[in-house]
Amino acid sequence: MRVAQRARAPRAGKAVAPELAPLDGERRREHILRVAAHLFRTKGYKGTSMRDIAEVVGLTKSSLYHHIRGKQDLLLEILQHTVDRAIRRLERIARSTLSPSERLRLAVENHIVHLIEDLDNVVCFIEEGKNLAPDRMRAYVQQRDRYERFFREIVQEGIQAGEFRLTDVRLAGWAILGMCNWVAKWYRRDGPYTAQEIATHFGEFAVRALSRGYPLPWPPGQAEEAQRDGPAP
Repeated sequence: MRVAQRARAPRAGKAVAPELAPLDGERRREHILRVAAHLFRTKGYKGTSMRDIAEVVGLTKSSLYHHIRGKQDLLLEILQHTVDRAIRRLERIARSTLSPSERLRLAVENHIVHLIEDLDNVVCFIEEGKNLAPDRMRAYVQQRDRYERFFREIVQEGIQAGEFRLTDVRLAGWAILGMCNWVAKWYRRDGPYTAQEIATHFGEFAVRALSRGYPLPWPPGQAEEAQRDGPAP
């Protein structure tokens, strides 16, 4: 059995990923994926080198290539693993017998809680997929679109059930996911809100924004007129 190498101390100024204990086999590979996701989130995919990953993991660059072929493979595996888990959770909510309003609320809460709990991987999925090569991009886009489609289906069913106002379903889906994903930009673990508190409030925001029981900020057809007239004095 090969003895695990001791993890090297990171250089000053280098990003440090959690759980740096040396591991072997499949657990070593999982550790490499976690470290890569952390570095891609904090430094960006383009700003992270294989040498950076090897240094934090505690391997030489050449040893790292025994576990993974390159950055593109690392990124694709991170994205696939993240979206596969996300789709399974969301599909259970979308296919449940709950009302569209409750399903939308739960879908938003689920998205935000898991975004915060798995911040490195989810931010990679949101921000770094654009760095995939064209042959890998297709699979990523298909899975991303499948995830978004569940939100649109919930909104469409809410409209058909009379719970949500008539609206552009595609834009509604993008608006909801955009609101949720922006949490990654400002959330701090030492901040004033827990993940569940944020998720609960955002779930309520999403449902109220579409509910027929809440008025639009502008009556239909008057938004453009108001923009032309400028803000009220």
